Amino acid sequence: MTPLERRASIGLAGIYGVRMLGLFIILPIFALYAEKLPGGDSHFLIGIALGAYGLTQAILQIPAGWLSDRYGRKPVIVAGLLLFAAGSFIAASADDIYWIIAGRVIQGAGAINAAVMALTADLTREEHRTKAMALIGITIGITFSLSMVLSPILYRFIGMSGLFNLTGVLAFVSIALVIWFIPRPAITRFHSDTEANTGKLKEVLRNTDLLRMDYGVFTLHAILMSVFMQVPFILRDLGLDAQHQWQVYLPVMLVAFALMVPPIVIAEKKARMKAVFMLTIALAALAQLGILFLQHSIWGVALSLLLFFAAFNVLEATQPSIVSKIAPLAAKGTAMGVFSSVQFLGAFFGSAMGGLLMQLYGGDAVLLFAVAMLLLWLGVASGMRAPRALMTKIYSLPPMDEARARALQQSLAQLRGVSEVLVAAGEQIACLKVEISGFDEEAVEYQVKGV
Repeated sequence: MTPLERRASIGLAGIYGVRMLGLFIILPIFALYAEKLPGGDSHFLIGIALGAYGLTQAILQIPAGWLSDRYGRKPVIVAGLLLFAAGSFIAASADDIYWIIAGRVIQGAGAINAAVMALTADLTREEHRTKAMALIGITIGITFSLSMVLSPILYRFIGMSGLFNLTGVLAFVSIALVIWFIPRPAITRFHSDTEANTGKLKEVLRNTDLLRMDYGVFTLHAILMSVFMQVPFILRDLGLDAQHQWQVYLPVMLVAFALMVPPIVIAEKKARMKAVFMLTIALAALAQLGILFLQHSIWGVALSLLLFFAAFNVLEATQPSIVSKIAPLAAKGTAMGVFSSVQFLGAFFGSAMGGLLMQLYGGDAVLLFAVAMLLLWLGVASGMRAPRALMTKIYSLPPMDEARARALQQSLAQLRGVSEVLVAAGEQIACLKVEISGFDEEAVEYQVKGV
């Protein structure tokens, strides 16, 4: 990467991470805090408040990406961060559950994810774009893990209002980064590998394997949110109040982060993606049963949480990889946009349903709901075709007309190890899905340089 590309990638990953921190950091302690508020006697309303950001995020994420194509990346990102800051400060000053719901809805309306991805694509060359996207993904994972640990500690010193105010202030820091640190792109254009295209929505929604992945990410984030509607109360009943629950989350998240590496390596390098995928879904279901039956033992709950978060980390890392492998190249950005929107919708559904079940039937019902959803996911995923061991390669092209682009696409498709080719003359790129082993990269580079 050039210094400009590194600067853009690090800055945008930081901005993305700060926003996700604001959404994640209240998860471990919010339910315990909210039950003391006016209206907090309703666990259903607590669930709505916890997941409300997911509903508006799911609805507005793709449209915000389209707006960034028309009005520019930076203005849309700044506007989204302003909304996020406004929602944070509203929630910070809230004195009942209803104003917190309003604040969380506005936080989610600051849907900058698609615009950040598009700006990343504008500011990085094709051959380095995967690195930049990977950096953003790693940042999200680290942010989530840090949130689980820091949340109870910060809550002890600054309270829930302080947490919301902190995220609002960080949003303004991010705005400053966007304006003064992130470079302005020389050219803003549509990128089929990172942005949603309305013309490809039908194709994506008719692809059964992609729909299986959409259901999977919906379920995974629904279960995640339902966990935080029940587990904080279990830990409190075991003698750990909200301020001390980090003592469980810290070792759990550290070990779970380490445990995720071997399965991911096996899935990617040994072409065992489906086997690892199915096993981790089953492990997540087992973990929920563990919480249910061992909830009167702090060690039992901690071990069950360790199994769950290890499985969660693996599934969270492998699902986007599978979507990238099975989505048609021309519709990859659209497939990822739908996948991401469904993820946030799952977060809203899981927290709302978890709150409703807890209110009507008690905490055990939430855990049984999680097990049922995971077992259903296991059945849905069983019909998925095993993803091939493929990776995506992107090459820059000089300006060319459509006829030359079609000829190059046909020529590249004949090369050894090439599974699929998209030559986009308007974007000046050649995008290839190639076999991890057996790919003749020299032949591809020879043809690309010869046009």
